[in-house]
Amino acid sequence: MEILTYNVNGIRAAIKNGLIDWLRDKNFDLLCFQEVKATADQVDLTLFEGLGYQLVGWYAAEKKGYSGVAIFSKIPADFIAMGMQIPVFDSEGRILRADFGDITVLNCYFPSGTTGDVRQTLKMQFLDDFFIWVEALKKERPNLIICGDYNIAHTEMDIHNPKGNQKSSGFLPEERAWMTRWFESGQLDSFRYLNPDLTEYSWWTYRAGARANNKGWRIDYISVSEPLKDRIRGSRQFNDAVHSDHCPVWVDIEVL
Repeated sequence: MEILTYNVNGIRAAIKNGLIDWLRDKNFDLLCFQEVKATADQVDLTLFEGLGYQLVGWYAAEKKGYSGVAIFSKIPADFIAMGMQIPVFDSEGRILRADFGDITVLNCYFPSGTTGDVRQTLKMQFLDDFFIWVEALKKERPNLIICGDYNIAHTEMDIHNPKGNQKSSGFLPEERAWMTRWFESGQLDSFRYLNPDLTEYSWWTYRAGARANNKGWRIDYISVSEPLKDRIRGSRQFNDAVHSDHCPVWVDIEVL
């Protein structure tokens, strides 16, 4: 099962920027999009159907043009669920679950704290609540793949200027500590697991030519639960994809 996770920063804009053509010669089974900023009826779904995908689920935010996640798949899903039943987060369309056999995929868009203290506080609450929710889910569905925009760079290898960003949301000590706890709780960073010494980023600010100079952050992850560790076949960033300020992240998981 080849899974692609991609914060498209507006799916309609990404399509205009060539997303469909980029996907045409690829062979992903699942497409997990974050920050779609639209409802399903605002997008020409036949573009994805022409590539062999069906819409599995679309979870839009209540606020128009904001947040939202969607999953397209070439494999029929056995079960779909939206949110974690916490209204303050679910109203922003942040979590979409799809089960495929013994594997559960969570497509997630974590809150950003860059707009101020109120949103940073909300982000930290989300992290705490999400951790508890996933721990409970693991008891029912131990084979979890949790992909998306986590809005946190975990280590100094995951950000171009660690010293200059020590007080920046997305690289705060408490956020990085949460990520450490997350990866110590039975989740694997699939990219870092297979590429322990490789520096690649998944997001670049639009300012000051950051992408051209590769001054980025790695904030998009595909976490794989411990029982699936030996089934990870590959994981990388696609830095050549320029349909968004993020790039896609990919993992290949053996399906038994």
